Amino acid sequence: MFGLSELAILLIVVIVLVGIRKLPGLARSAGTSLRILKSEARAMKRDGAEAEPRAVYEVKQTPPESGPDRPL
Repeated sequence: MFGLSELAILLIVVIVLVGIRKLPGLARSAGTSLRILKSEARAMKRDGAEAEPRAVYEVKQTPPESGPDRPL
């Protein structure tokens, strides 16, 4: 994966490319996105847990009627 020196170089490159003035806004939007992602993941887990106790209905199949137009 990445070591500490690679992460430091990557951070410096991001600061230079994005600019020091825009970095707080970028971090703020990334934090907001992570917060939304976490809340959606929790909602999906909660909905999944609620869906499990539902009853399962059994479908009964009736044999086809025999008639002149249906083979046996």
